Amino acid sequence: MQTSPALIRVAAAWLLALVLAIVGSVVAVTVVKSTVAGPAQPVRSYIAALEAGDGGHALGILRAQIPPGSAALLDGAPLQDSMSRVKDVSYETTKSDGDRASVTVSYTVEGEQHESVFELERTGTDWLFFPRWSIVPRTLPSLQATVVNSDRATLNGVPVNMPAGRNSFPVFFPGSYVGSLPGENFAAEPRGVVVSGRGSSTQLNLATKATPQLVSAIEAKVREYLDGCAGQATKQQRLQPDCPFSLATNSRIQDGTIAWSISEYPAVAVEPFEGRWVVAPLAGKAKLTAREIDLFTGAVKQLQRDLDFTFSARLSVGQDAITVTPQLD
Repeated sequence: MQTSPALIRVAAAWLLALVLAIVGSVVAVTVVKSTVAGPAQPVRSYIAALEAGDGGHALGILRAQIPPGSAALLDGAPLQDSMSRVKDVSYETTKSDGDRASVTVSYTVEGEQHESVFELERTGTDWLFFPRWSIVPRTLPSLQATVVNSDRATLNGVPVNMPAGRNSFPVFFPGSYVGSLPGENFAAEPRGVVVSGRGSSTQLNLATKATPQLVSAIEAKVREYLDGCAGQATKQQRLQPDCPFSLATNSRIQDGTIAWSISEYPAVAVEPFEGRWVVAPLAGKAKLTAREIDLFTGAVKQLQRDLDFTFSARLSVGQDAITVTPQLD
């Protein structure tokens, strides 16, 4: 019995189609295994959860333990903010031996290059062909934050408590964490750190300082005090007034000729000391003019002296008032 040429052509076409289908399936499985079902996929899902501010989902993918501390940065807006500065994210499977793999995530923060490494393990198979990968469990890193002379701060845009000026915050990685302390009288400029996952903790220290407005207000009060003191000393015609400045002399001073003025006002600096704020020692110059009578000859001559002086001041800053109290030895 002879097989017709048409039947042979049909069979050949079906055989070719079957071969192409098998080859296509093998290629598809290979592609899916290397992409969608590859070791990088759980890491991609984890990064996407961070970008969405979904800390619960991210924690589930990471399978991480949470160390002690405030959970203020683990979800929502502060978590999204931590990823808002993480740019140019790329993924690379740097090693794989079948059941273990490493994925390196490269990214930039403020133009600076960083990377985080994730270890993964094969935990099963899906749909007979596709390996199931999971991130190897680990403990989240911590952000150890401090702030000078304050029990509060702002981290990634949200107010946080800082008991005794410090606190510990478990954080996800990668992430960019920025702290600051806004305030009218005392403030800390924004300072940021990048947490890449390396090491168990990252330090973020906020250097609180007196604001320029507060320093100007203290300077104005110091000037007012010194000008008032100089005016009172002139009115009372005293060489040794109850002021930071004075002159001791054996010469006789002609009555009505003593005049005090301030020739150089102190520069004000406010510094932290034992949990409070103090004004650093103040130094300036006072000018004294008078007519001096020589006790031996009786000659009268003009006296003009520039006298260095120092003093301290106690500072009290309330919500409604700033008090500067001079302290004289």
